Amino acid sequence: MAAGKLARFATRLRGGGSAFPGYLTNRLSPSLLPTLAGQFDHGVVFVLGSNGKTTTTHMVSEVLRAHGLTVFTNPTGANLPQGVTSALLADATLTGRVRADVAVLEVDEGYASELADLLSPSVILSLNVQVDQLYRFYETERVADMMLEASTRATHHVVINRDDPYLSKVDASRMIAPVSFFGVAPEIVAESAHGLANATDTRSGEAGAIAHPAFAEVVAVAGREITVTVDGSAVPITLPAKGLHYAADAAAALTVAARVLGAGFDAASAGRGFANMAPAYGRGEVIPLRNDAQGEQVEFVMFKNAPSMQMNLDALDGAPERLLLAIDEGTPDVSWLYDVDLDGIDHVDVVTGEKAYQLALRLEHAGIPMGLVEPDMEKAVAYMRSLPDTTTGRQTWFVNYELMMIGRRILGHGDQEVARR
Repeated sequence: MAAGKLARFATRLRGGGSAFPGYLTNRLSPSLLPTLAGQFDHGVVFVLGSNGKTTTTHMVSEVLRAHGLTVFTNPTGANLPQGVTSALLADATLTGRVRADVAVLEVDEGYASELADLLSPSVILSLNVQVDQLYRFYETERVADMMLEASTRATHHVVINRDDPYLSKVDASRMIAPVSFFGVAPEIVAESAHGLANATDTRSGEAGAIAHPAFAEVVAVAGREITVTVDGSAVPITLPAKGLHYAADAAAALTVAARVLGAGFDAASAGRGFANMAPAYGRGEVIPLRNDAQGEQVEFVMFKNAPSMQMNLDALDGAPERLLLAIDEGTPDVSWLYDVDLDGIDHVDVVTGEKAYQLALRLEHAGIPMGLVEPDMEKAVAYMRSLPDTTTGRQTWFVNYELMMIGRRILGHGDQEVARR
């Protein structure tokens, strides 16, 4: 623990390295992570999914905090074993003790079973299976199998998206814990331009999802104001950011919170948790452009694949007045850009990142006017700062994960500084 904390201090001094301290600590003490499992009276929660893990982890954590629980989590989305350990290093004492009632952890689906064997999660949530990181996972059905296999390790409850064609076909007989479903009312999904963007089931002979009764279901959406029925009772919710995908995440979070708390779950407390909720790290955060809280603002909209980009484009209230698009080498294959419907935007002021020219080519084919194409993010931000203020007082930056972190740093916000709307 001392070595890991020292490594964390050193890497933060040089401006990054959030995973290395955890990697070092796990090498020095492979038995450390399993000691977490027994420290939390309300158990360990895993959040899995192609998209929405960080946001939903944040939602579950805030709802549980609104019920008076102390929560240990990995808020910046570091979801590999070393990332979970790095989060531990931030909160634990030198003896490895964490003063919290419950752990809510975003977990990479590729490591979910391995981590479940170490941490004995009480609740495992599977959000969705979407086309993502095919260079790493190869096929969407393989990702579904990873999530469902990990779910067999949940000791108290399994939570599944009933609107996902793969996950909804879960074999409940394989689970040692009962299964609950969450979802969005079919008529709401039908009204969305691209639905929920979940991957089509190509192997079972039934392409769509199985319409299980949902413990929590989104039944009304009006911007950031939504209504979710939880076990038959209507719960009004204010989302931290706008979008149907965030509404689905909220239904998932309410299901998990209800299963963790049991009879202690209170709808009014859950509503207060959402009302006081800041956007998750880099997902809808609003940050000053020029170190002036009263001046021009930047809203970060993060994407990592076609479904997340599409859902965020669908959530726009008209084309942004000023827009930066950024993608870098953290996305090895950007061919998925050609599957995204870009009708939600009418121009782009700056295209940036190491793969700016591939993104610019996609925009050109779509007939979307562009201003500057500048691969260097520092120069791109300087250009955005040089432009006259918008009439709305807000720029919109669509960024992938790595450039989100760089952009936040350029604007003067470190890893753990989360801006509120």
